[in-house]
Amino acid sequence: MNNSKFIESMVGLFVLFGFVGAFYLAMDVSNLSHKNSEDGYKITARFENVGGLQTQAKITMAGVKLGHVVAIKIDQETYEAVVTMQINSQFNKLPDDTSASIFTSGLLGNQYIALLPGASNKILSEGEEIQLTQSAVILEEVIGQFLYNKSDEFSDTTKKF
Repeated sequence: MNNSKFIESMVGLFVLFGFVGAFYLAMDVSNLSHKNSEDGYKITARFENVGGLQTQAKITMAGVKLGHVVAIKIDQETYEAVVTMQINSQFNKLPDDTSASIFTSGLLGNQYIALLPGASNKILSEGEEIQLTQSAVILEEVIGQFLYNKSDEFSDTTKKF
């Protein structure tokens, strides 16, 4: 009798750890687990298309998290997306010719911004804007271009006959 209560307790503990692990994983995947500190500085970047980028998305450089996306707005004059990024204060030496690209990570398709440092001696500071950007790659557009090119090849080969 004592042995079965021990086994039931261990199974219960195992299930509890499973739920805690699943919750942690869900929070990590949704980018809600990071602290919302205002320690650092904000910079902006403009993109033609941000795809599925959302607030709280990671900002990385060489795979290291530097900060997160604070806001995404549309510029009413240029119709570009303006992304505001919060960069942690320990990363306060980003060159002003740093470039920003939107990438997709993993199978779940979470999008993030990857920064690539430039070679300038001037440093980005609070409120400045990254000038060099690369928008998100939209899978539907890539597939559409591929199919369009294939249809052109097919029509060219049928004209030869």
